[in-house]
Amino acid sequence: MAYFFEKVSGNAEKLFDMALSLYDFRVMPFEKKCDVITFQGNYLIHRNLGECKVFLYHTNEFFVEVFFSTTHQKVLMINAFDNVMGLYPYLDKISLADLADCI
Repeated sequence: MAYFFEKVSGNAEKLFDMALSLYDFRVMPFEKKCDVITFQGNYLIHRNLGECKVFLYHTNEFFVEVFFSTTHQKVLMINAFDNVMGLYPYLDKISLADLADCI
């Protein structure tokens, strides 16, 4: 299940519990995407890409990359995907030795 905040009346916000599809996430405003990542995202790993750090999160339904500019100290882009190919840039960061410690 995914949770997100929505304006109810005035400045009040209500936490909604609902299944969130990849499409629903992609069409959300930036601020709501940030809420989903903050409250539902599970941080997995990060990688460097030029002057950016790319943080990878997982929700129950899809993966989210947050492209953060270390130079400008702000999020430049949020990319969501559910295709395994999107994980390829992270493969060199995964150590099988680390996985063996979990067994």
